[in-house]
Amino acid sequence: MNFFTAIRQLYTPVQPAVKQSATQVTYYEFLPAPQLQSVIYCYWELKTTQPLTDNFNYKVVADGCIDIFFELSNPEENFVMGFCKKYTEFPLGNTFHYVGVRFLPTMFPQLFSSDAAALSNRYERLNIVVPETASFIADNFSSLHGTEQIKDLFDNYFLALIAKKKFDGDNRLYDAIYIILKNFGVLNIETDLNTGISPRQLRRLFEFYIGDTPKTFAKVVRFQNILRAKPSSQSLRQNKLFFDAGYYDQAHFIKEFKNFYGITPSKAFGR
Repeated sequence: MNFFTAIRQLYTPVQPAVKQSATQVTYYEFLPAPQLQSVIYCYWELKTTQPLTDNFNYKVVADGCIDIFFELSNPEENFVMGFCKKYTEFPLGNTFHYVGVRFLPTMFPQLFSSDAAALSNRYERLNIVVPETASFIADNFSSLHGTEQIKDLFDNYFLALIAKKKFDGDNRLYDAIYIILKNFGVLNIETDLNTGISPRQLRRLFEFYIGDTPKTFAKVVRFQNILRAKPSSQSLRQNKLFFDAGYYDQAHFIKEFKNFYGITPSKAFGR
């Protein structure tokens, strides 16, 4: 699984820290067992520490990943969120405790033999996509579980799952992903992804395993690279970082960033 390990080393998907009602809402990511870390980027919890005065809206930015998630007090209602090419906003009420599993790019389809394109830009009930995993969550999780118990339950389940699974390490697909990640999404898709198959065939592989085209995935990688860099709004204006990131001009950069994040770069990185 060398290609899979490379994805983990080259890609660090970022979700912004919770700002709204920050003292009453916490978001926490924690690692799976080492044997799972080339497949699962993290487990996560999003929860209220006390009831909120107002309902909470949680914003998920584009990160190239597929997530399983559910409310810990109601694990029978579990979902999978596909690859998204724009931000998504979830109204969560004024008290909640969500738990999730974030899979690295290509890994959900590898693990569950599921077409990622069928889940793109939406979420679906998990029992429709992977009924066995949906049943495991419904039968084993409860609001009584703490973080360590959640991790142990997930680890044991996914370790048993990958032990029985044969992964498809198609070099043509993973060579292309490697090129995109190494270049931080800044490349010419038509000329720089010559991995031995036609653009049409490569597109089909990306749509099945990623959920969208190589071009869209590269845009998300480029956006995520900017999030990790955390530039100040001043440096964005003065240093013209949008050119270095492969954008034609500032207007193009702002438009694409807002599509992926929901707000402008100056608001996202403003101090």
